Amino acid sequence: MKIGPEEGHAMEGGGEAMRRFGPLGMVLALLVNLMFALNVIAMKVVVDATAPLLSVALRMGVVFLLCAPAIRSLPGRTGWLALYGFLNGGLFLLLLNIALFMATNVGALAIAGQLSVPFSLLLGALLLGEKLNARKVAGVMLAFAGVAALVFDPHILTEVPAVLVMASAAMTWGGATLVQRRLAGVSVMNGQAWNGLMGALTLAPFALMFERPAIAGLAHVGWVPAAWFAFSCLGSTIIGQGTLAWLLQRYPISTIMPLMLAAPVMSTVFASLYFGTPITAVMIGGGTLALAGVTIIALSPDRKARG
Repeated sequence: MKIGPEEGHAMEGGGEAMRRFGPLGMVLALLVNLMFALNVIAMKVVVDATAPLLSVALRMGVVFLLCAPAIRSLPGRTGWLALYGFLNGGLFLLLLNIALFMATNVGALAIAGQLSVPFSLLLGALLLGEKLNARKVAGVMLAFAGVAALVFDPHILTEVPAVLVMASAAMTWGGATLVQRRLAGVSVMNGQAWNGLMGALTLAPFALMFERPAIAGLAHVGWVPAAWFAFSCLGSTIIGQGTLAWLLQRYPISTIMPLMLAAPVMSTVFASLYFGTPITAVMIGGGTLALAGVTIIALSPDRKARG
């Protein structure tokens, strides 16, 4: 694989940077967690004020406009870029928005969203022949058990359909991560530009067909949903994902990804405070199991694929 000047420069200083993960890294990791946690509130507010298809199409359209100067086609990998954009910027966000539209207790969705990591592992094993060691298998089982526990909570029984849609979104994100492995060396802004382009192209036609009343009502959307929409585009998509990519380029995955486990905890608490929804004992127990499973997965060493 050819390495460009920017990637080469980052790799030259990579060893030194990895040895000096300190206050700056912790502050940036906290920033990413904060952006992702608040984005759950942002997306719920925007979806309720508009519509699932329309809100994603608008968000991805804005992201594309902001990142368009950085878009590049890469010989032999443009198809993978487009597929990644369709999965991550289109289908994943569509399912996520539908789940948010269906749900009243957003905290339950934050817990179900943790299935993205186990799904990524399972898809890697099924499609790429990657081996899972005993600890990762245990982590996957714990994560699924934690989400399954939500079904037995009478306080959020009505949220089960939304949780299932969220699980489908998590599986889609897991598939997108497999495609992303073929995009090593692609700049953050180029990747976000493709996300925005494919998301907008995929969803805008359906929004025009099925959500015309919501489009007509955009002129009457208040400043609160508009502010949260701006945050979702800039704060979560560009600042949050961009900062996470910057951290992953400079520090080991085993250092960064466990720190990201604070996001679902923060989003559950923030959503409960903002929307006034309860955090039940079953949610705490199930969320703890799911987080324990993802932590085990994140801290387990990788094994080489078969063949």
